[in-house]
Amino acid sequence: MRLLPFKKVHPLVIWFAVIVSINLFGVLGFMVVEKLSLFDALYMTIITITTIGYSEVKALSHEGRIFNIIFIITSFTTFTIALAGLTRYIASGEMFLYLKNRKLMKALGQLNNHVIVCGFGRNGQQAAKTLKSHKLPFVAIDYREKNIDDYLKHDPDLIYIKGDATDDALLLQAGIERASGLICALPTDADNVFIVLSARSLNAHIQIISRSAQASSIAKLKKAGADNVIMPDRIAGTHMATLLSKPDVIEFIDYLSGEEGESINIESVAYESLHNSIQDSTLKEVMEWEKTGMTCIGVKDKDGKFMINPPHDTLIGAGMKVIVLGSKDQIRKMKHNLINIK
Repeated sequence: MRLLPFKKVHPLVIWFAVIVSINLFGVLGFMVVEKLSLFDALYMTIITITTIGYSEVKALSHEGRIFNIIFIITSFTTFTIALAGLTRYIASGEMFLYLKNRKLMKALGQLNNHVIVCGFGRNGQQAAKTLKSHKLPFVAIDYREKNIDDYLKHDPDLIYIKGDATDDALLLQAGIERASGLICALPTDADNVFIVLSARSLNAHIQIISRSAQASSIAKLKKAGADNVIMPDRIAGTHMATLLSKPDVIEFIDYLSGEEGESINIESVAYESLHNSIQDSTLKEVMEWEKTGMTCIGVKDKDGKFMINPPHDTLIGAGMKVIVLGSKDQIRKMKHNLINIK
């Protein structure tokens, strides 16, 4: 026979349960032995266990005095210990931590189609800022508490888990089965490979982006299941060199992707999102339905190849995506029109 795992009861629950049980025992005893009303029985219970010494609601019978002696002996020490434990628990800050953790667990349970950021160092935090600017929900995982605590100073609403992201249990707690994306930003390639393997086995459809410190790790990460692998050092070097050769272009791209360009977005519209009346139509027919000033800057075909500035007669078929440029409000209207187009 398989034994069910024992679930540890929280101390807060234990202390409250003890105090409630003592009061319940006293109330029921006074009601049964002395035939008191519920309110009078509660009053007698409170003045007895707190030893205040107010007058009794009525003179106790012989049986009532016997019960009261038993009640005082059994309740006084127990109640004092329970109350002291509860007070110490609140004063030490553990109660605040408990309520904070409950809030985090509730927030984690409500996440859906979110992004999990494993590793919350400089790369992970930058990814989090970009995700937040794009209003994409995410949860951060890092065993280095300082990284989490530093970020909380600027964003107290951060949803996070303090722990080792290589632990499958933490990935499940972060809702990986419901997540749409995962970013591996740990400094060690071996850890990133391990997380990618675990994540791919837990969610076959999740999009995985991984950091790589060594070029030799790129093939391993992709073989493990990463959709894209990024080398921050290589990107930084390329970015700096391009700033010298094509400064205006790079500054414009930075504006689009940075906080200053928050109102500007580039987004892809999948063939499956198009209304059936404009599916398998030319790009001109697809773009005519929107009246928001959106600009088509490219098309991605079913083989994953991009066509920049495609001609108007490009046929948009199954598996293709249209890349559009516009403000967030324009994109919101665009998506609305996709559903309501006649």
